[in-house]
Amino acid sequence: MKVGILTGGGDCPGLNAVIRAVVRKAYLENIKVVGIRYGWKGLIEDDVEPLNIESVSGILPKGGTILGTSRTNPYKEKKDAKGRIIRSVKDNIKSIKSTWKKHRLDALIAVGGEDTLGVASRLYKEEKLPIVGVPKTIDNDLSSTDYTFGFDTAINIVTECIDRLHTTAESHNRIMVVEVMGRHAGWIACLGGLAGGADVILVPEIPIDVEWVCNIIKKRHKRGKTFSIVVVAEGAKLKELPKEITIEEKSDEFGHIRLGGIGKILADLIEKKTGFETRVTVLGHIQRGGSPSAFDRILGTRFGIKAVELVMRGKFGYMASLRGNKIVEVPLEKATSKLKTLDMKLYEIAKVFFG
Repeated sequence: MKVGILTGGGDCPGLNAVIRAVVRKAYLENIKVVGIRYGWKGLIEDDVEPLNIESVSGILPKGGTILGTSRTNPYKEKKDAKGRIIRSVKDNIKSIKSTWKKHRLDALIAVGGEDTLGVASRLYKEEKLPIVGVPKTIDNDLSSTDYTFGFDTAINIVTECIDRLHTTAESHNRIMVVEVMGRHAGWIACLGGLAGGADVILVPEIPIDVEWVCNIIKKRHKRGKTFSIVVVAEGAKLKELPKEITIEEKSDEFGHIRLGGIGKILADLIEKKTGFETRVTVLGHIQRGGSPSAFDRILGTRFGIKAVELVMRGKFGYMASLRGNKIVEVPLEKATSKLKTLDMKLYEIAKVFFG
């Protein structure tokens, strides 16, 4: 048996733990493994390399992915500068099948978030390709799993950054606005802010009421707290302007526009309305970089082992999932049908510490 593995979408800590686990488990089961480089792009362009125990030696603590990644969408036609189609969806599917046949793959393990696994689900359903999935996203917004690896590392990084910002905010009597990742879901903002002791947390699920935020800050000042930490998710929207703030209008192949800038807008509004000096810090890609936490290393490892077991059992069209403390399988179609937004009970807990 020969199995391919690819990593797609944004990189995150724990991807190498999955790759390592797949290769080691496959070795014990006498299964050959090949790595598909740069996600679906590698399958389209036949960018494939063999993986063995030596290939994955020492990669457990490394961030990113040794296979590389991209946001290539096989179901998106490629056009030139004049809008002419260079590569059609039909061409992409044909190339994927050609690469699959050339390397005599018996199955594919796709590691990714909503977009990557959405493609995997469609290829399984429409093209009958034997694929299993592994959930990955630092945003923790994938349905049908309690947690995705990468998320724990991200909130640990956010927590550490907030801890560091506390000292400078207090020293200078400033309001510090911290912009974190989270396009549609406020998991990182809420849990990172809660762990870091943020005074206000703003998430995409609830439109921002600037007056409410400023009132909290003013009340803190009245009782002698001359600094505040405000955490805001990049996808949060102002009540008066119910659209996401973007850096540029160009979208990726899955239709996602690059977000960013809500922190600066919010900081300017707070300073204008309160008169308190306000600064903004955008954590950006630092949240998804570096070495994975112990939790993410273990979760990625468990997901990788489960993926190989699914292949051996012929459970294609399924993905590994964490439910409670158990790794189970769930249909890819169900996992990618909707986003998992923030559990508002957690946000209510965070609100106890606002102000």
